[in-house]
This record gives sequence, structure tokens and C-alpha cells, in this order.
Amino acid sequence: MKVGFVNIFGKPNAGKSTLLNALMGEKMAIVSHKVQTTRHRIKAILTNDDYQIIFSDTPGIIDPKYKLHEKMMAAVKGSLEDADVALLIADAREPADSSHEIFKSLRLKAPVLVVLNKVDAVKDEATILRTKTFFEAQTYCKEVVVISALKKIGIDELLQRILSYLPEGHPFYEGDDISDLPTKFFVSELIREKVYQLYQEELPYHTAVLVREYKEKTTLIKISADIIVQRDTQKGIILGDKGSMIKKLGTLARIDIEEFLGSKVFLELYVKVRPKWRDNEVHLKEYGY
Repeated sequence: MKVGFVNIFGKPNAGKSTLLNALMGEKMAIVSHKVQTTRHRIKAILTNDDYQIIFSDTPGIIDPKYKLHEKMMAAVKGSLEDADVALLIADAREPADSSHEIFKSLRLKAPVLVVLNKVDAVKDEATILRTKTFFEAQTYCKEVVVISALKKIGIDELLQRILSYLPEGHPFYEGDDISDLPTKFFVSELIREKVYQLYQEELPYHTAVLVREYKEKTTLIKISADIIVQRDTQKGIILGDKGSMIKKLGTLARIDIEEFLGSKVFLELYVKVRPKWRDNEVHLKEYGY
């Protein structure tokens, strides 16, 4: 069977997480219109009789400004080293140069497919053709695949092109697991996604989520989680007037978590202030970074 690691790279907000979800056929990575939503390397295992592909969604490539950013870029570096195929994803609405400089700097040894995403948002086909031709001329690029991850256009073709470059071998993972990450990780990410959806400005970037308790009971799963912020004022914003915002956050998160787990959920959320946690090694380790 065809087996290998297929790792996804690109600028923040190019659509890496949406692409991972489209390839897997279910929600594995949280998505937001805000940049830098993905902070971890998220592995997703796609297995059938003919192949096993281990996809990795990686954080958007940035210049680190604090220790959390450094941890995010370390996840990208690890993904560069073990890729059997690399997907370099570019936003079709942006000039090719903006992604090209990043792609060139990665110095990948694995075969590279440039994935031109969000083509559904580009009216002028000549623009798409120009960008496609530009990337096809680059030495790092084996070929270009044009897709819309959001509309699931071109996903089947992309999967076939990936398989053509993968080596044959034995599966790395047995059974029907779709990730090597624990369930608590995905629960914390679904809560964090709601922070990105509900709160404005810089607040989501100052926030982390830590699942403290995960207990499977007879009729439901009891989950207790901390929402970590850096300042008391941010705690007040998360809570909202008379707790209105955290109630809304909890309701939206519980609905998604129940769908993900296929079970009723009792969700408790608490807000904790941890000054400068993004630059604190102890806190970062505790929160899974």
C-alpha cells in the first residue's frame, strides 16, 4: 500500500486547516478568519485498503516575537524534516511573490506540490493561470494543483496527485484512529476556536485553553477547562456582563464537542489570569506547547 507523511505549509490564513479538514472529510483542525489560529502540529491519519496518509497541519510561518511563536515555528521545523510529500499552500487571491519567498526558504527535500487555494474567490481565470504558471516555473515545485478547500473543489484530484508521489510500505498506525493526539487536545481546541469566533482584536492571541478534567460517566462526559488570559481586564471581557459571554462561549463549544465525541457533554469553564504566559516556559509546557 502507499504510505507516508504529507505535511502542509504556508503563510498564516492560507487555508491549511480547512484543507486538512477537507482531505480528512471531517473537522480535525479549528479554523478562523484570524491569522495564527493553528499553534500545534496536528497529525491526521487517513487510512483505507490502498493507502495510509499521515497529514500534518502546521502553524503559519511567521517571525517569532515571543516564546509561544518559537514553539510554533519549532513544530514547522519538525514537519520539514519528516515529510514524504510537502504541500505548499498559497492563497490564489494574493500575489505569488508573497508565498514564493517563504516556499523558497524552506529548502524542502521531499517532492513539493504547490496547492493554489481559494480559487472560488478569484473571478479572473487569467489571474489563476498566471499564478499557476509562475509556481510551475520554480525549481522547488513538482506540479501545481488548483483547489478550493472551503468548497471542496479539486480535493479528489489533489489526493490522487499526492498518492502518485508516496512510497509503498507498511502502515505506521493500526486500527481506525484518525489522530495520534489525545481527545483532550481536540476538546481544548474546540473551546479555543470559540474564543477566536466571539472575541475581537488581540484577545484570542493572549488566550490558551487547558482541559483540567475529562470524565466519562454513564450518561455523559464531564469536562472542566480553564481559559487562560494574561490580564484581569481580559478576564472581564471573556466573562462578559453578568457572565453572558462565557455562557455563550460554553454553549457553542459544548455543541461542537458533543458532535465531535458523539456523546452528551457537561462543560464547565473557568477563566484564569497568568501574566505573560506566552513567554513562560513552565506555563507553555503545562498548556501543551
